[in-house]
Amino acid sequence: MALELLSKRIVGAASGMYKKALSSELNKMGLRYEDILNNELPAVKEALELADPDIVKGRMRRLKLASDLTYKGKVLQDYAPDLKLDPFKFELYEDIEKIKARDEEIQLLNLHKM
Repeated sequence: MALELLSKRIVGAASGMYKKALSSELNKMGLRYEDILNNELPAVKEALELADPDIVKGRMRRLKLASDLTYKGKVLQDYAPDLKLDPFKFELYEDIEKIKARDEEIQLLNLHKM
């Protein structure tokens, strides 16, 4: 019990530090966490196909901007210093989780065929 509580505290502290560091790096390029997800994963690919076109367009624009900034060796704050970013704004995550749950359910329902 005490070991479990200690491990939760350690993991919680480490995850907080990781989130802060990741947030800083994403803000440098103007990206969101969802933008760096591999779009070749089946659930992500399907979620992008089903997403609102404005969400997909925004994601592509952020990725192109990050690519351009990387090529130029600049960061977003050089061009827009007062811009407030939210790197952990999730627009696709709920859909991705639903697709994963659906696929897992289908897989469980088809276990009898093995």
